[in-house]
Amino acid sequence: MRIKSTEIQNNFGKFLRLSVKEDIIISKNGKDIAKLIGFDENDIGQECIKEPEYAYSTKGTRISYEEFLEIAGNSDQRFEYIDGEIYLLASPKVTHQNVLMELMGIFYNYFRGKSCRPAVSPFDVTLKRNEDNINIVQPDLMVLCDMDENINEQDYYVGTPTLVVEIISESSRKMDYIKKLDLYLDCGIKEYWIVNPFSKEITCFEFSNKEIQDNITFRLGEKAKSYIFADLVVDMKSLFVNQ
Repeated sequence: MRIKSTEIQNNFGKFLRLSVKEDIIISKNGKDIAKLIGFDENDIGQECIKEPEYAYSTKGTRISYEEFLEIAGNSDQRFEYIDGEIYLLASPKVTHQNVLMELMGIFYNYFRGKSCRPAVSPFDVTLKRNEDNINIVQPDLMVLCDMDENINEQDYYVGTPTLVVEIISESSRKMDYIKKLDLYLDCGIKEYWIVNPFSKEITCFEFSNKEIQDNITFRLGEKAKSYIFADLVVDMKSLFVNQ
């Protein structure tokens, strides 16, 4: 299949799913510029995002939701459960935590006194594609605007964050850029930030009706701005000053 670059910007989730069945050729100004292909763990030499397995298990073990709850409830380890597969989360490194704390400070100051509130990992978030597809993730940082009405009897949050932030590591690139992007797109998240401390960039996605409404990448010397929250701004130079 051959599509224009503007089509994939507006319908990334759709073409991501189609790439499992056939390669997607992306063109711009009449010239082919990229190819979106389905990922196969058995392929060798493919030009795709791939990370070492020791830090973030990308080969998720397929189990039932009930089995996941039992495993997670009887372990001190951190897990995520996405599309029927369980993933073990490694301890974050110093660079990751430095960026996370800087962002948390910015978010805390911005939302102080407002109805929406930030939360930081470890913090389980339950997302449903449908009644038979329940997912549990731990975003690095998130903004909750429905907390008051979505705390259950066990004091756990059961709502849907408005904005989610993931800070990539060497081990989480494919997970954050592909699998989680598709999950957040499909489950009602309105805005998704991917923070890359290696290239010192933040890519912001705005979601609407399970499609990508808009996206932009901010780099050093610029100020990252939220789509949803007016005046929520991150100075890129200040964020990565110690990196």
